[in-house]
Amino acid sequence: MKALHFGAGNIGRGFIGKLLADAHAELTFADVNQTVLDALNQRKSYQVHVVGEQARIEHVNNVSAVNSGSEEAVSLIAEADIVTTAVGPQILGKIAGTIAKGLIKRHQQGNTQPLNIIACENMVRGTSQFKQHIFDALPQDEQTWVEQHIGFVDSAVDRIVPPAEAGSNDPLEVTVETFSEWIVDQTQFKGEPPVIPGMELTDNLMAFVERKLFTLNTGHAITAYLGQRANLLTIRDAILDPAIRSVVKGAMEESGAVLIKRYGFEADKHAAYINKILTRFENPYLHDDVERVGRQPLRKLGAGDRLIKPLLGTLEYNLPHANLVQGIAAAMCYRSEQDPQAKEWGELLEKQGPKAALVLVSGLPADSDVVEETVAVYNSMQ
Repeated sequence: MKALHFGAGNIGRGFIGKLLADAHAELTFADVNQTVLDALNQRKSYQVHVVGEQARIEHVNNVSAVNSGSEEAVSLIAEADIVTTAVGPQILGKIAGTIAKGLIKRHQQGNTQPLNIIACENMVRGTSQFKQHIFDALPQDEQTWVEQHIGFVDSAVDRIVPPAEAGSNDPLEVTVETFSEWIVDQTQFKGEPPVIPGMELTDNLMAFVERKLFTLNTGHAITAYLGQRANLLTIRDAILDPAIRSVVKGAMEESGAVLIKRYGFEADKHAAYINKILTRFENPYLHDDVERVGRQPLRKLGAGDRLIKPLLGTLEYNLPHANLVQGIAAAMCYRSEQDPQAKEWGELLEKQGPKAALVLVSGLPADSDVVEETVAVYNSMQ
C-alpha cells in the first residue's frame, strides 16, 4: 500500500502517519517545513513517546518526505493507494491544488486503481469539504473521472498530541497520549477499505463525529477558557480545579443529552465516555497549555463547532444548557497575543459589543433568549 500523508506535524507523525507506517504502508510525508522534511529524509525514521500509565517509546521506520507543493507530491498522488491529511482545517484549501494536479496526472497515466482520500481534521465531514476545494481546482472534464475512481472518505479522529517539550531541539520529537480513535465512513470508499489496525469502519459516522465534537472538543475548549480565566497554565491544572471541573462535566452532560436523543447512545455508556475524557485531561504526562487549546476562538464560536453546535442541539430538544452557556461566555473572554484570531475577536468585541459580536460569529438569532443569557454571563465575568 502506497500512502501519502499531508502534514508532518505532531498529529501527522504521532497519530495518522504512525498508524499507516505500522500497517506497513510505503509512507511519504508531504509538508512545507524544510527542517522536518530534511530530518525525515536523512533518518528515514523517528520515535513517538506514548505517555500515560504504561509509558513507552515506539519507533516509526521506512518513511520519506516531499514538499507538499512539489512535482514529487503530484507524482506520488498519481500512484498512491491512500492519501491522508492532518494539516488543520484552514490549510486544506491550500493543498487542494496539488491534489487536483495529482489526480489529473493519475488520469493521464491511465491509473484506474481506486484511490481513497481521508482528511483527518478536527472538523465535521472534513473530507467532504476538502473534496469541494479539490473540485474547485479541477477542470470540468476531469471531475467525472475523479467521481468514478477516487473515494472521499470522511473520518473522526481523537488523540491528544501536545507540542514538544520546551528545550527539545529534535524537530521529529513527538509525544502522544495512550488513547487514540480513528473512525471512518465505510460507505464512502472506492474499492475495498484498506486494512489499517487502529482505523475503525462505521456506517454511521455522524454519530461518532458529533460524540467526539460534543464531548472531547467541547470539554477541552471549556477547560481551556475557564482555566485561562482562573490564571491556570495547563489543562491538567484547570480540570483539577473543582469549580472548573463541575462546569466542564456539566457541559459535557448537557451536550451528551443531545447525543442520546439524536443517536440513541446508551446513557450509562456515554457517562463512562465522559469520565474517560476527564481522566485524559488529568493525564500528568501531558503538558498541554490552556492558551494553545483555546486558540482560534472565532472558529470555535462558529455555528458548526464545539460550543455553539451542542448548544443548538439543546435548543432543538428543549434541554438544559447552563454549563454550555458558561463555557461560551468564557470563550468570549479568551485573549492571546500569539493568536491572530484572538486579536481579531478582541477587536470585534470592542467595536460591536458582546451581543452583536456573538451573533455575528455564532449565527445565533439576535433576539434569542440564549444570546441574552450568554451575554449576561459574559458581562458578569468582566
